[in-house]
Amino acid sequence: AVAASPLVVACLLDDASVREALAEADLTGKDLVDLTTSTPAESRTRAAWANGRGARFLDGGIMAVPPMIGVPEAGGYVFYSGSREVFDAHRAVLAVPAATRYVGADPGFAALHDVALLSAMTAMFAGARHAAALVENAGIDRKEFGALLAGWLTAMAPATAAYAGGPVAEDPTSPAVAAAGDAALLRTAQEQGVDTALLIASAGSVSGM
Repeated sequence: AVAASPLVVACLLDDASVREALAEADLTGKDLVDLTTSTPAESRTRAAWANGRGARFLDGGIMAVPPMIGVPEAGGYVFYSGSREVFDAHRAVLAVPAATRYVGADPGFAALHDVALLSAMTAMFAGARHAAALVENAGIDRKEFGALLAGWLTAMAPATAAYAGGPVAEDPTSPAVAAAGDAALLRTAQEQGVDTALLIASAGSVSGM
């Protein structure tokens, strides 16, 4: 497969899988695009590894779930970083499965964007699971509560821009009011028998910013 085309696209389990799969391949003159989820450091190491074997390298971070692939209006896209020449040369092909977003010449930038957004998503889902646990045994309709949860998170989503320096309205909440609110969250979790580790970690990360 590698010998058959000047463009090689890898999307495997992890960085070690890419190294193993291409260990014996001749990459001389090839353009290697790696869509495997990795860390920024791993992506930079893979770029140097590919360049050392005569290939140009482009890293990718997929921001989509399987049903989004090949569906332009679904909202999925892929971050790319590394060789701009490789991105420009293959942009039309790379845009077939999902939209493309080039984020810089540093090979680690796509992975950094990818993992940063996935980290926020992971925390959001953890918060949703925590919310569901609070009401699980309270006699509240789970389907109705799920709709409320989705609507609330959607309404709050624009405010997340503040954490990345985006425009946001000034928060009029005083530190004392915020602290009292956090304390109420903790007491409620304790009353409902739900682990408070997520709330404690979240309060610490916000106060440390």
